[in-house]
Amino acid sequence: MNANTSPNGNGNGNTSANGNGNGNGNAPTTRRLRIRHITRVSYAQAAVRSHNEVRMTPLTLPGQTTLDARVLVNPSTPTWSYWDYWGTQVTGFDLMEPHEDLTITAVSLVETSPPAELPSPPTWAEVADQVANSRLLEHAVQTSRTAVPEELVERARAAAVGLDPHETAVAVSDLVADRVSYIPGSTGVNTSAAEAWDQGAGVCQDIAHLTAGLLRALGLPTRYVSGYLHPERDAELHRPVAGQSHAWIEYWAGDWTGHDPTNRTRANESHVVVGRGRDYDDVTPHKGIYRGVAGGPPEVTVEFTRVA
Repeated sequence: MNANTSPNGNGNGNTSANGNGNGNGNAPTTRRLRIRHITRVSYAQAAVRSHNEVRMTPLTLPGQTTLDARVLVNPSTPTWSYWDYWGTQVTGFDLMEPHEDLTITAVSLVETSPPAELPSPPTWAEVADQVANSRLLEHAVQTSRTAVPEELVERARAAAVGLDPHETAVAVSDLVADRVSYIPGSTGVNTSAAEAWDQGAGVCQDIAHLTAGLLRALGLPTRYVSGYLHPERDAELHRPVAGQSHAWIEYWAGDWTGHDPTNRTRANESHVVVGRGRDYDDVTPHKGIYRGVAGGPPEVTVEFTRVA
């Protein structure tokens, strides 16, 4: 049996179209986006059978409402859905007959709004107290993907001297973005945060892992977010544009606040949340196992159409 973890989430997603990300200015107060995410898997030889999980359905949250969502599979097979431990909607399916190809099409219609004003920051003592007495602890400890060397932690600590939690999140995000250039294809799905820092290049997945690791090391609970990013903030209505899966972070400072370190902006109405977890492994868009000969990497396309 072979593991099948499609690196179709969170390997791309850099754009300069987000403005300052604060939801102010001339940007519309809400926007309605249709998203079409297609993953095509081809096997070197027909897979005898496969068992799959898909995390491609946007969540309904404050500031984000999923109006419609479907996951279609070819070859056709029954699907089922459930909510995982981290609150992400999962679509599962099995293909029990030999198949040479697999196509997964996730279509959703989502309405998004600009982020609310930042809440007043808690003190660091208040953050520590909440971490010690709640499930925030799950997002305050490192994973193998977010672990960072102590020398990097010291650099982050120096950058955050005298700052409150909100300011610290921005300062550490900028520290990472200054060091790690966004270069598509420069890293792989299994690259660690420390490796991306050493190499000085990565994709949004690496930048999110690094930022999460450093903020956790400073005592700020941080979760990894998987989703989509519309590349044009002022997109023309009804015109399809190529987009990408994306990754960013949410940190806890009295409430969860989204921040996109790759684009140096707060998460805003261009961001669509699909899942959150400790790192990429908790929110992988497509993973599973199959019996057969390994093929090449999947072909992934994401298309956005702004409809309102």
